[in-house]
Amino acid sequence: MADSVVRPYLKLVGAQIRSQAQYRTSFILDLLGQTVFTVLDFLTVFVVFRITPALGGFDLSEVLLISALAITGFTIADLVVGNVERLSFYVRTGLLDAMLIRPRRILPQLLAVDFQLRRIGRVALAVTVLIVAASAGVTDWTWWRVLLVVITPLTAAVFFCAVFILTATSMFWWIDAKEFSAAFTYGGRDFTTYPITVYEGVFRRLFGYLFGFGFVSYYPALSLLGRDDPLGGPGWLGWSGLIAAAVAATAAALMWRTGIRHYKGTGS
Repeated sequence: MADSVVRPYLKLVGAQIRSQAQYRTSFILDLLGQTVFTVLDFLTVFVVFRITPALGGFDLSEVLLISALAITGFTIADLVVGNVERLSFYVRTGLLDAMLIRPRRILPQLLAVDFQLRRIGRVALAVTVLIVAASAGVTDWTWWRVLLVVITPLTAAVFFCAVFILTATSMFWWIDAKEFSAAFTYGGRDFTTYPITVYEGVFRRLFGYLFGFGFVSYYPALSLLGRDDPLGGPGWLGWSGLIAAAVAATAAALMWRTGIRHYKGTGS
């Protein structure tokens, strides 16, 4: 039963991959171009440390671990559901209406219709940096730290997938909400790249705690490094990424269903 449900979407993704692989030179250039963006994300961290020996109370290796956890999760989410940020295009062109009349779930269709394999290079680079940063920053390896360093990028990916879908859902009511969506997706990625101790007051409480971005990489990194939270948070927050991902995924599912039910079509 499950195989019959999943197989059509896998075939759509496979068709996308084969079509992109037909033009190998273009695909390789796209792959390298996408990878460069992630290189720049990490280079930004090194540039910041050229003018300061510590950032928010953390040294370069510690910030690099926080960044690697966040960027690995984000790049996985971007690979899997990043296509959903083009929802306004699908609405305007009527493609969403065409998908709605098919006897398949609409969200997997949207994700499969323009799957971008070229983004896999960003994931590979982020995972490589994560392995290097964890090897350099974590000195006391235990079984639970190994488990934490594996599941944190995955929970971060689930969290960012939910953010992509949550913000894209706003386009059902506000068709030009792409910039609004990007403020939370790419803005959230940038927020989680650095320790939340560098942010102050309302901004930290709003994005770090209320929106949950602070639980994506900062607290798991503290547990991996064996450091106490300078903000006074308890040690169990190192595992709070699981809760944040579950809450965000539930909110995204509810918002998506609400958006689909209220969607009236393009009228064409």
